[in-house]
Amino acid sequence: MQREELHHRQIDLRFYRRGDGLYEVVGRLVDTKSHPFRRQLAQADTPAHTPVHDIAVHLVIDADMRVHEAFAAMDATPFGLCTQAPHALARLRGLSLRKGWNRQVRELLGGAASCTHIVELLGPMATTAFQGLAPLRLTEINRPDSEALRRAKVDSCYAYGAGREVVARLWPHLHRAAAGTGPQETFRP
Repeated sequence: MQREELHHRQIDLRFYRRGDGLYEVVGRLVDTKSHPFRRQLAQADTPAHTPVHDIAVHLVIDADMRVHEAFAAMDATPFGLCTQAPHALARLRGLSLRKGWNRQVRELLGGAASCTHIVELLGPMATTAFQGLAPLRLTEINRPDSEALRRAKVDSCYAYGAGREVVARLWPHLHRAAAGTGPQETFRP
């Protein structure tokens, strides 16, 4: 089937350890069109492949995933007014990227309070931070006195399902045989 690309959205998410002991997660969203088009209120067409949006959001967090600083750079926006939207990010200071993050972001920054695309980036930025800090969590969960963390991990996702091989191999005492769930999966590290 023949197809023609009309729009390209790139999302890039990165996690950094900073020299001051904090961490920084950066989310960048770039939208381009494959053909010239006329933006609302514009006097001329926007050339093909020119960014409609080029937005980079930065969250500075600690190892507990608490926000110390939040800011954004908006290098391309449909309207000049859009560049004022990042001021609302100051409301995120002190929040945790853990459970309830997406709900809090929508409550604080949803609708006309900030930029839709900034709000869209903040969810995957939290999961990027979670992945970036995974080695710290693994060290913690493997400590002998971290039984509560291991119990919390069970049933937190598909692989860590109580009846699955990952749990059986990591924490046999927390494994529960899955009745009638089909064939056993094969473990691949």
